[in-house]
Amino acid sequence: MNWQYIYSVMPQFVSATLTTLKISLISILLAIIVGLVCSILITYHVRVFGKIAKIYIELSRNTPLLIQLFFLYYGLPKLGIKIDGFSCGVIGLTFLGGSYMAEAFRAGLQAVAKGQIDSGESIGLNPLQVFQYVIFPQALAVSIPAIGANCLFLIKESSVVSAIAVVELLFLTKDLIGMDYKTTEALFLLVLSYLIILLPVSILTSYLEYRSRKVSHGI
Repeated sequence: MNWQYIYSVMPQFVSATLTTLKISLISILLAIIVGLVCSILITYHVRVFGKIAKIYIELSRNTPLLIQLFFLYYGLPKLGIKIDGFSCGVIGLTFLGGSYMAEAFRAGLQAVAKGQIDSGESIGLNPLQVFQYVIFPQALAVSIPAIGANCLFLIKESSVVSAIAVVELLFLTKDLIGMDYKTTEALFLLVLSYLIILLPVSILTSYLEYRSRKVSHGI
């Protein structure tokens, strides 16, 4: 292990890690929004939009992310629409993640007992208030484990963005291996970088899941 080489390329890995974090966080936030909207449209059978949401989920979950990215990065310019690699990565990860988040939220919404909804209506809450104060908090508690798993999944899937020349961790690792032939050192830094990103997210997810179980059981 050449520690001097590791020290010399560390700044590049810091920059690539920040790029991975940035693209992952933006995509996760947008995916949560898309997923929540789609889950509401499907759960409450909102006519045409609910069907569109179902089609989107099936399309997203049944096509590889790499193909989606190639379509955005190489296909759209043929139609006169040019998008930079970073934006394509965000759109692709959001498109993929939104469908998984939708299923996570939908499971949570369907888990809320009808008696809870009836109780909210019986004390004079309007439909929006019932959703805000009764349905959504309980649905979120149920959905947290799946949402956390999806966040980890999207962070790891961000490595696919290297295929469209975004200088994130995997792209940098392959580039350094190709130039310097320091495979062991480059892969060591790649694993370390992902561990630094994923471990706190995993711990936070476990903590939120633990807290949600305590709240749901009234502890």
